[in-house]
Amino acid sequence: MEKIAVLGLGYVGLPVALSFARRFPGTVGFDVKRSRIEELRDGHDVTGEVSAEELRSTPITITDDPAALQGCTFFVVAVPTPVDQSRQPDLTALSRASETVGRAVRPGAIVVYESTVYPGVTEDVCGPIIERVSGLRCGVDFKLGYSPERINPGDREHTLERIVKVVSGQDEEALERVADCYAAIVTAGVHKASSIKVAEAAKVIENTQRDLNIALMNELALIFDRLNLRTRDVIAAASTKWNFLRFSPGLVGGHCIGVDPYYLTAKAEQIGYHPQVILAGRRINDGMGAFIAGKLAKLLIHGSLPVREARVGILGFTFKENVPDLRNSKVADILTELSEFGISPLVHDPLALPEEAHEEFGISLSPLSEFKQLEAVVIAVSHDAYRGLGAEAIRSMVRPGGVVIDVKSMFDAGDFPGLSYWSL
Repeated sequence: MEKIAVLGLGYVGLPVALSFARRFPGTVGFDVKRSRIEELRDGHDVTGEVSAEELRSTPITITDDPAALQGCTFFVVAVPTPVDQSRQPDLTALSRASETVGRAVRPGAIVVYESTVYPGVTEDVCGPIIERVSGLRCGVDFKLGYSPERINPGDREHTLERIVKVVSGQDEEALERVADCYAAIVTAGVHKASSIKVAEAAKVIENTQRDLNIALMNELALIFDRLNLRTRDVIAAASTKWNFLRFSPGLVGGHCIGVDPYYLTAKAEQIGYHPQVILAGRRINDGMGAFIAGKLAKLLIHGSLPVREARVGILGFTFKENVPDLRNSKVADILTELSEFGISPLVHDPLALPEEAHEEFGISLSPLSEFKQLEAVVIAVSHDAYRGLGAEAIRSMVRPGGVVIDVKSMFDAGDFPGLSYWSL
């Protein structure tokens, strides 16, 4: 019987830790953030991925004390792997987690990484760190594995247990141990990759493929806007063909789709290949916030409304609908571009944590009661809360002749009589 330790209790690590704890007694959930540990012990998960009942009923040790990792035989590392300002992989958290494992690992242990990386990181970066700190030999005294996370924040259908888990190991023995552990918690089954590098590559291309599909839709939206066509109508018509892939245009943020392609392109450039298609897609998606802000300014001018210091309201600030996650929110790009026009919008989000919005972006969230007599409103995130609010309530926020920008086409032009309506 393995004793499991999961390092990193965020959107990915917490569900993994709880699933292991239900099958493996003595499971430890570790995170370096003290405030995170305290809220979880109080039965509250700010990510919204786990209920208070699950937290209270699952027998797990939740701690920020590295000493609790002593005696564990199976380590799972699920920490963030962002990019820096130059869009290069930032392995700081991964390296620190590896050092923490190195201080606790004992002969015979397995260390499995779930964090998204480019092919080679697990064996070429993480393994040597554990060796250096522990004094043990990688592949002999301890072994490595990789099992890419596939959790989709806010998705109650495609949960950890219901998604086939890709597993890999440093050798056949390690592979079987990793497969056995995950098979115990994933009812959908496991897929044994032929190597750790194959598993790392499989993960990074999953989000790269999705990123490129959305980039195509975004580029088509830019073209259709010039042709005065609504992209949603075009997609609806094209979707009547059986093999049309229905993706929608929009803002591509978050910790996965907007980040992972840069891990692959960074590795490609290291080996002398300059990616073209992947980076072209990234440029298109990264530019959509500025495009939406520019479109808003043009519509204000066309409607003879003031641009500088215009009263604009932004509905939604998280990176996707119905989650509180603000990581890499591209709504921030809209705000940055609007500031170039002298506009400081009001921003509302029913799920985002106000303190996090202020800490990460310098944004103070506003209540809906302040959304009055606006020159324009931007429905930036398609939260169910805004759908429930209804077009009439949103229309009442905008002065006659004002502008409504509906990024995800939640509504129709006919829902906003007397206003200039535009959707991506």
